[in-house]
Amino acid sequence: MRLLALAALLALPVRAAVPPADAPDPAFWGGFKKLLAAHPGQNGVYALEKGEESLLARAFLSQQAEKNIDVQYFIWSADNIGILAAQRLLRAAENGAIIRVLVDDLLVDADAESLLALAAHPGVEIRIYNPQHRVGVSRARRLWNLATRFRAANQRMHDKVFLVDGRVAIVGGRNMADEYFDYDREYNFRDRDLLLMGPETKAVGAHFESFWTSPLAAPIESLLKEQVAAMTPERCDAAYRELHRYAGDPANFEPGPRQALRELPRRFDALLRDLIWEKDVTFIGDRPGKNESRGLGGGGGSTSALAAAVGGARERVVVQSPYLVLSDYGLSFFAALARRVSVRIVTNSFASTDNLAAFSGYRKIRARLLASGVKVFEFKPHPAVAREILERGAAFGAKPPVFAIHAKTVVIDGETAFVGTFNLDPRSANLNTEVGVLVRNRVFARRIEASIERDMLPENSWDAASGEGEAGAPLKKRLLLQLLRVLPLQPIL
Repeated sequence: MRLLALAALLALPVRAAVPPADAPDPAFWGGFKKLLAAHPGQNGVYALEKGEESLLARAFLSQQAEKNIDVQYFIWSADNIGILAAQRLLRAAENGAIIRVLVDDLLVDADAESLLALAAHPGVEIRIYNPQHRVGVSRARRLWNLATRFRAANQRMHDKVFLVDGRVAIVGGRNMADEYFDYDREYNFRDRDLLLMGPETKAVGAHFESFWTSPLAAPIESLLKEQVAAMTPERCDAAYRELHRYAGDPANFEPGPRQALRELPRRFDALLRDLIWEKDVTFIGDRPGKNESRGLGGGGGSTSALAAAVGGARERVVVQSPYLVLSDYGLSFFAALARRVSVRIVTNSFASTDNLAAFSGYRKIRARLLASGVKVFEFKPHPAVAREILERGAAFGAKPPVFAIHAKTVVIDGETAFVGTFNLDPRSANLNTEVGVLVRNRVFARRIEASIERDMLPENSWDAASGEGEAGAPLKKRLLLQLLRVLPLQPIL
């Protein structure tokens, strides 16, 4: 994956997903203030279930920014979505907003000129979290980091936060790449974000600030010192012009998304009307570095908060997680829970998973988990629900893309819902920083629960006890799974 790689613009083989933004709506923030005034002390929440809807919400909010946009992601790709998102942030900066972008280092693979050109704009700052692998790190140095600082090299920022003017936030599972917004032609994710406005956005802003000012967040210029001098104003201006030229060319966009963006103000107004207002909304997140452990354990704030919420269940717990890798403690926790309440989990099948190593960890513990009384469902690669979720499914042609779970969601007793970035695996529990929002509202929780229960239906998932998800798998893939199962990877999956 490459981050904001402007150099890739001329080489893109497919058309971009979304056209450039229109002018800001001067009435938006006035209406926003009236909306908050009508619900004093409460937070407005809305689950963004569809990729295109989640993308358009980000696009519309970027367009409205008056003061600042803070962006925190694990992955920001240089595919169509990543490029258009970069252009919108650049346009917001040119309109006077201050843009701060914080991205984890692990999957950055950008050319120095692209990164530095954006960072050279007076309204844009880019920082890299925990640079152990990519930006400004040689291959030899990366190997040395893995050999001598294994825990530090594996500690990543898995957060996904999008905050506009400190007043509206989007938090959830989606990274900035085609497959998270239903625009990849081969593989897309069934994901979920939460739109949040109200008092709790202050906690989101404080969380971002703690990461932005952390010693683990390095300005891009400090990592690429030798290349900074070569970035003349002329080279930077040329990069900006090319980005805007590409984004402004109608030939680069498909008609469906172009029409969707023209309808965006109306669609966003409808979204606002569907907000659920609730006082009992809590943003949770880890601190930079996750914990003080020198090993691969240690837990974290998000782990403790989720364990406490789930452990307090009285009747039922419903979980959606792309990866399901439990330690002995995790197995004991869910076994004890399943003795008291109904526990159902839907995760990826062997046929749908994007991470075979993680699936191997799940495969090791699946029999024990099922024996404990937990009911597990495995998502099909071509579920019936894809026809509803993928708004532009017909554009993919005769061969639909694989549709796999990436949503990280928990619903407790049909009363409390968590939407965030936390996977049920040791990496989320002990290594990666995570974020999410707990909403204690029966109407909101039941909507999310119904959505997950639909994904568990026979037309969308296999019962894990049946083994159907592994039937007919290619021999090469099955052999690789067996190899991964014997390796001691569990703590870092």
